[in-house]
Amino acid sequence: MKEGTKTKVVGRSDLQSPCSSSEGSTPQGQKDVGEGINLTQALKKYFGFDTFKGDQEAIIQNVLAGNDTFVLMPTGGGKSLCYQLPSLLMDGVAIVISPLIALMKNQVDFIAHLSEHEGTAHFLNSSLTKTAIDQVKSDIRSGRTKLLYVAPESLTKEDNVEFLRTVKVSFYAVDEAHCISEWGHDFRPEYRRIRPIINEIGNAPVIALTATATDKVRTDIKKNLGIVDAKEFKSSFNRPNLYYEVRQKTKDIDKDIVRFIKQHTGKSGIIYCLSRKKVEDLAEVLRANDIKAQCYHAGLDTATRTQTQDDFLMEKIDVIVATIAFGMGIDKPDVRFVIHYDIPKSLEGYYQETGRAGRDGGEGLCIAFYSYKDLQKLDKFMEGKPVAEQDIGRQLLQETAAYAETSVCRRKMLLHYFGEEYKEDNCHNCDNCLHPGTKIEAANQLVIALQAILAIKENFRSDYVIDFITGRETDEIVAHRHNDLEEFGSGEDENPKIWNPIIRQALIMGYLKKEVENYGLLKVTAAGKKFIKNPRSFKVVEDHEFSDDDDVSAGEGGTSALDPTLSAMLHDLRRKWSRKLDRPPYVIFQDVSIEQMATYYPVTLEELKNIQGVGDGKTRQPYAKEFVTLIKRYCEENDIERQTDLRVRTKAKDSMRKLKILQNIDRRIALDDIANALGIDFDELLDELEGIVLYSGNKINIDFFLNEIMDPDDVADICDFFREQEKDDLEAAYREFGQDFSEDEIRLVRIKFISDMAN
Repeated sequence: MKEGTKTKVVGRSDLQSPCSSSEGSTPQGQKDVGEGINLTQALKKYFGFDTFKGDQEAIIQNVLAGNDTFVLMPTGGGKSLCYQLPSLLMDGVAIVISPLIALMKNQVDFIAHLSEHEGTAHFLNSSLTKTAIDQVKSDIRSGRTKLLYVAPESLTKEDNVEFLRTVKVSFYAVDEAHCISEWGHDFRPEYRRIRPIINEIGNAPVIALTATATDKVRTDIKKNLGIVDAKEFKSSFNRPNLYYEVRQKTKDIDKDIVRFIKQHTGKSGIIYCLSRKKVEDLAEVLRANDIKAQCYHAGLDTATRTQTQDDFLMEKIDVIVATIAFGMGIDKPDVRFVIHYDIPKSLEGYYQETGRAGRDGGEGLCIAFYSYKDLQKLDKFMEGKPVAEQDIGRQLLQETAAYAETSVCRRKMLLHYFGEEYKEDNCHNCDNCLHPGTKIEAANQLVIALQAILAIKENFRSDYVIDFITGRETDEIVAHRHNDLEEFGSGEDENPKIWNPIIRQALIMGYLKKEVENYGLLKVTAAGKKFIKNPRSFKVVEDHEFSDDDDVSAGEGGTSALDPTLSAMLHDLRRKWSRKLDRPPYVIFQDVSIEQMATYYPVTLEELKNIQGVGDGKTRQPYAKEFVTLIKRYCEENDIERQTDLRVRTKAKDSMRKLKILQNIDRRIALDDIANALGIDFDELLDELEGIVLYSGNKINIDFFLNEIMDPDDVADICDFFREQEKDDLEAAYREFGQDFSEDEIRLVRIKFISDMAN
C-alpha cells in the first residue's frame, strides 16, 4: 500500500456509512460494495492509504458479501487490513481470534490512533481486570466496538460465550490460523475448539488468515473451521529482497555473529535461539561487545517484554535475541537481518521468522546456522510425546534439514514447499545461486528412483525409498518383503549421496509429489511416468557437506582462511619451527589459529593475542615475533587493508568462572572439588580447561592433580603419543589408550601436554 496522510475516524454515522454520496461519485471502474460504500474511499478515509495491495480489495469484498474466506498472505502483505476495514463497515462486532496478547494490544492501539472515539477496538483476555472487562462489554452492547480481539482460551470461557450470544457478530476472523493444524509450525490444541464455540455463540461468516501454510495445513485449517467451501486468496510467497544463506555452525558462532553485526552497525536485527538460556547468554555476549541488544522470551515478565519490544520499535536497541515468542504482529518495516542461531523446527516457522526482515522492500539478510547436533537435540525433545506427534515433528524436521543441506536455489525450494513454482533457474539472492556447485547428469538415476517408487506401490517416504534403492535390508523393508523385488538395490552402485538431491529436484520439477492427506508418501506424477518412457537431461548438484559435530572451530571444518596464499606461508613457517623445536606443528599454533591469522592479519604481538588459541604465553615464545613479522611484510607487499576489530569479548559470567578456575588451580585445589564448588560436571570443567589452554592460549599447571590419580610413567607415555602426532587428534588417543584409561584421564593429559609444550 502506498501511504498517504492517515485520517481520523469521525462520527458514529461515518462508521456505518463512511463513503456517502456527498463525498463524490464513484471513480470509473471502482466497484461499490454495499449501499453507498466505496472501498478505495473507505481505505483512504480510515487508513490514509491510496490503493490496496495485492488481493486485499477482493478479500474485503468477499467478507462484506458474507462469504467464508481463506487468506494465505506472507508476512508484510497486509493481512490485518483484510478484517479491520470490513469490521468498520459492517453492522455488529467482528470477533478476531488471536494467539498473542502483545499482538492484540498492538492492533487495538493501532485502531485507537485512527479513531476519535474510544472503544472502537478492544481485546478480551486474562490480562484485564473485572472493571476493564465490564467496560469492554458495555462498549460492545452500545455498538461502539467494531473489533473485539480474543484469545482462543478466553473465547471458550462460559461467561464470555453467554455474553457474546447476546450481541450481533458481523464475522469471525481467525488470525494465525496455522495454529489449528498439527502440521503447522505452532500447533495449539485450543484452536481446535474454535468451530464448536462459534456454533454456540451464533453463526456468521469466517475469515481464516495465515502467513505460512502448506497444502496439508491449508486443508486442515478449512476442515477444522468448517469452511471447506471458503473462497481462497493465496498471495505469492516470493520475497525477492530477502537473501537466504545457511552456514555451518561452529564453535565460533558467537564470534561469527558479533562480526556480522559489526559489519552492519546500527541496523536492526533479530536473532532466534531455541532455548531461553541461550537467548540470555547471547544477548549478554552482544552487550559485552558494545552492541545494543536485549533478550526476549516468554519467561520474562510482561512489563520487561513490553519495554523491550517498544525499545526495539523506537530504535533504542538494535538487536533482539529471542525465542519464537517474539515477532508475531510486530510491524517494524526496517529489520535488516534475521539470524537463526539454531535451525528451526519447521520450514513454516523459518519462513515466518525470516519474513520479519525487509518488510519495507529493502535489504533483508536471512542467515541460518546449521549442524547435525541441533537436529539430534530437536529429535530428542520429541521423545515421550505421542507417536503421531513424533512422526509429524520428525517429518517437519526432515524438510528443514533438506532445505539446509540442499545445493538447489533456496528460494525455489522454499516456494515449492508452499506449493508455488519459481520458474527462474537462479534467484541471484541466496548463497547457492551466488556460489553454485557443479551440476552432474542424473537422468539414469532418476529413472531408477521413479521405477523403485512405483515398485513399492508409491506407499513410502523418501528415507524408505532411498534404503530400498541402495539395497539396505532394514527391518521394515524385510517385513514388507521388498528385498525380494527386482528393483531392490537397483541403485547400490551409485554414489549414495546422490539420492536425496535427486528426490528433492524431482519434487521441484514435478516428476514426484508428496501426498497431502498422508503427508510425505512419494507419488510418481504423470510427468514422472512420461520421463521413465522418454528420459531427458536431468541435472542435480550434490548436497552440502556439513560436519557431524558443531564443536569444530572455524578453521577446522567451518570457514577457511580468507587468504589461502598467506595461510600456506604460515603453515610453512609453522613446519620450520616444528622441526627447529622438535615439537608437533599443532603445538606451535593450532590450525584454527593459522586460519584466523590468514583472515585477520595480526601485525603486532598485541593483535596476535586476539587470535583464538593465542595467549600471553604464546606471544612470549621465540617464534611469535616471526609470525607477525611475516604477516606484516605480506600485508605491505600486497596492499592488504586489515580489519583491526578482532576481539570478541565473552560474558562477564564466563570470564569470572574461568578466573575462579585459574585461582583454584593456583591454590592446588583438586579439580573434582573445583567442579563441585562451581556446580558443574567434571566433563564441563574439562571443557573449560581445554578452552583456557587451547583457545585462550593460557598456561596452567595441573601436575598436582594428575600425580594423585595417575602413574607419572603413564602420563609420560600419553604425552609421548601426543608429541609424535602431526595433528591434535584426541580420537586417535582414545583408540590407542582407551582400554587402559578413561576419556577424562586422556583429556587431562592432553591439557597438560599442550599447556607445557605450547604455552
